[in-house]
Amino acid sequence: MKKLYIVGAGGFGREAYAWASQHPDCGQRWEIDGFLDDNADALAAYGRFARIHPLTGHLVLPGNLYVCGLGKPDMKEKLLAPLLAAGAEFPPFIDPSVRLGSRVRLGRGVVLCPGAIITTDVTIGDFVLINLNSTVGHEASVGDWSTLSAQCDVTGGAKIADRVFMGSRATVIPGKSVGSRTVVAAGAVVMTDVPADVIVAGNPARVL
Repeated sequence: MKKLYIVGAGGFGREAYAWASQHPDCGQRWEIDGFLDDNADALAAYGRFARIHPLTGHLVLPGNLYVCGLGKPDMKEKLLAPLLAAGAEFPPFIDPSVRLGSRVRLGRGVVLCPGAIITTDVTIGDFVLINLNSTVGHEASVGDWSTLSAQCDVTGGAKIADRVFMGSRATVIPGKSVGSRTVVAAGAVVMTDVPADVIVAGNPARVL
């Protein structure tokens, strides 16, 4: 049976562990071998419910599977780089409660958490995290390494570039775009195109 590792033992890593533990493939196609994290005490406050293996120097073996348990786009890209260079396999992780419509394209290492809905003709890039109860509408796209926190709403035709972080309950209205590496604050409503490398907040969202 294949071994599954959660990369990162922080807050979202623990959530990913919970969803993986409840997944129907757990114990059937793979078993969780613990976390990869250089902080050996990351779980000390939680009863050390799983093993932590050092991320630095981890040996990637054929047959091992990996799930990204990191939320920040820059951290995802930085910490996964050595594993990817070593050929680590990051299949899409899709909770059974996720609803996927037709002609949805999912990139490598995507994580779709409980309650997420991806409608139709949607493109989701590599290592995108779509958290609890978030939705992505028709003809929308989300670029590589981006993160949608819980209850985000990316509506029809919206374009989320690479390395974007959207806080909880953030919304992008139909047809609007968000540039690379931008942060959309929790609760923000994007009603006009947003450039790269900024932070926007409010309703309507404005650059801080």
